[in-house]
Amino acid sequence: MDHSPQRARAVMVLGTTSGAGKSWLATALCRWYARQGLKVAPFKAQNMSNNARVVPGLLGEDGLPVMGEIGSAQYFQALAARCTPEVRHNPVLLKPEHDTRSQVVVLGAVRRDLGEVPWRERSAALWPHAHAALEALMQDNDVVVIEGAGSPAEINLHASDFVNMRTALAVNAACLLVSDIDRGGAFAHLYGTHQLLPDQERALIRGFVLNRFRGDAALLAPGPEMLQQLTGVPTLAVLPMWRDHGLPDEDGVFDERTQGGDGAGKGGAVKLHIAVIAYPRISNLDEFQPLRNLPGVRLVWARSAADVDAADWIILPGSKHTSGDLAWLRRQQLDRAIARHAASGRALLGICGGLQMLGEALVDPEGVEATSVGLNVDANGPGLGLLPLVTRFEPQKLLRPGRSTFAALQGPWASLAGLTFEGYEIRHGRTTLHPAMTPGLDALHNAEGEVIGWQQGSVLGLYAHGLFESPEVLQALFGAGCRTLDAVFDGLADFLDQHVEAGVLKQLLQPIHP
Repeated sequence: MDHSPQRARAVMVLGTTSGAGKSWLATALCRWYARQGLKVAPFKAQNMSNNARVVPGLLGEDGLPVMGEIGSAQYFQALAARCTPEVRHNPVLLKPEHDTRSQVVVLGAVRRDLGEVPWRERSAALWPHAHAALEALMQDNDVVVIEGAGSPAEINLHASDFVNMRTALAVNAACLLVSDIDRGGAFAHLYGTHQLLPDQERALIRGFVLNRFRGDAALLAPGPEMLQQLTGVPTLAVLPMWRDHGLPDEDGVFDERTQGGDGAGKGGAVKLHIAVIAYPRISNLDEFQPLRNLPGVRLVWARSAADVDAADWIILPGSKHTSGDLAWLRRQQLDRAIARHAASGRALLGICGGLQMLGEALVDPEGVEATSVGLNVDANGPGLGLLPLVTRFEPQKLLRPGRSTFAALQGPWASLAGLTFEGYEIRHGRTTLHPAMTPGLDALHNAEGEVIGWQQGSVLGLYAHGLFESPEVLQALFGAGCRTLDAVFDGLADFLDQHVEAGVLKQLLQPIHP
């Protein structure tokens, strides 16, 4: 008798292109299967994103988990699956630092040695870590929902690509292939992707999904039928365009300049105009999704002084390269616009890298910033001078989640006084008050009592990410709230129930043979 633990079934979401809707659909599947009473976990072998979250990592010498980081998409997928996010859910994370260079994070920890290895050779070193994590999840769960990356049919990269079909083959995954029909060419994308795959991999494709469809689905005929005749693969779902599902976009700046939150984007009156500075190496932008969902709030991504002139608030978000993005900000003359904004008493918020920019000086004696990216930028120099702070960059990245509590605040931030929220920190910088300047107001303390936020006038700088994910903070600042994440996840699962034929998703769990 076989006494080995039961092995999970794997359902994988592949895309014909980047941005086809893989992350969204994988998150929806995580919640849908969890609502069937199954033990579910997400997985993405390798993610490339500067949107990251702090989660429990591998065990340290004391037997306790060391904090690590994974892509935000897998963090949200784990919450949708009703499991605790951890590093096995995204064993390899590439954090872009330059057009040709990324920081390599393996099982939550930075691997500088692998950052120097050429792309194709690096895959051979990374796949064993990803494969081991996947196998462990397969033993611990009933269902593992896997997300691919880009397209599985990039023939120039196929031999070294372990994120897509190598992962699928390893666990005999039931694969869905998604295409964004709103872009046009969806049938050609699906057919071409299918045909470029080798026979063994092609056999794992169980169904096509047409995503972001607008109009009368009856007009698609006879396209799905003809596609099935050509490939043998049925179109299992046509998902309508749904802009307000509530999940943040995984990558890039969601640049919907004509849309804001529910109030602004649906014809409501805009009561508050918020400009987020969109520097080239912006990071952790997913934390601003709740602002997009608020009635009466318009969120704009600012790249020029003109973009911020009319703003009620300016936010300087996180950055993967603080000094490089600060130099870009000055070239755009945004430094002057930000100074005018602060002088007028309007709200100015810096988070993590944004906080560092607001200070008096950046100090990088060990070249943490200067050497990691290869940019011709001196990482030692003045900041914007709007907070009396000095930031020194240290080689050891600080990763920690935790509760943070506001002190007594003033001006536009007074309503936050005494509030506590759950946040997280991801940073190389260590910030202290400038010794020659009048101390600013301590604004935020972590659970250990350490100061991780400062205020001066209308300017507030925080090291804790996640501020706008707190319902209490949204209520204090805006007098309104938005859907909870749990409600968002249930909405995604409801959407699948409405638009995917009954029984299809359960059929994906039936064994298939390679």
